[in-house]
Amino acid sequence: MKRIFYALAISAFIAGTGLTSCRSSAKKVEVAQDNVDQANIELNQALKDSIQQFRTASELRISKYEKNIADFKTRIAKEKKENRSKYDEKLAELDRRNSELKMKLADYKYEEHAKWESFKAKYNQDMDDLGKSFDDLTVRKDK
Repeated sequence: MKRIFYALAISAFIAGTGLTSCRSSAKKVEVAQDNVDQANIELNQALKDSIQQFRTASELRISKYEKNIADFKTRIAKEKKENRSKYDEKLAELDRRNSELKMKLADYKYEEHAKWESFKAKYNQDMDDLGKSFDDLTVRKDK
């Protein structure tokens, strides 16, 4: 009788331990899934913030280039007609490129992180090229 009682007690203890540990594993999985979900939400928000900061900074650069182009047009208005037409052509090209970049930024829709990084790198390169072209034009004019 004692053996049966001990066997039954040990079986109940093992079963109870097993059931208790199963619930805690399920709870652990649930908590881990909640943590993953929260991390994804935070990551997506950080990405949205990063994209918005990039857009804002790019829009500021575009506005600066637009202002520089307008200022340069005012400065060359006093030039000889032949020089002015040469500068006007180059400024029209810079203005066109600036407008294209503005539209490219406005039209971009986020698809995935790798494509975003590629877009951002290419866009920054194009912006830097535009700034360099403008600087080259104004340096030649000032000489």
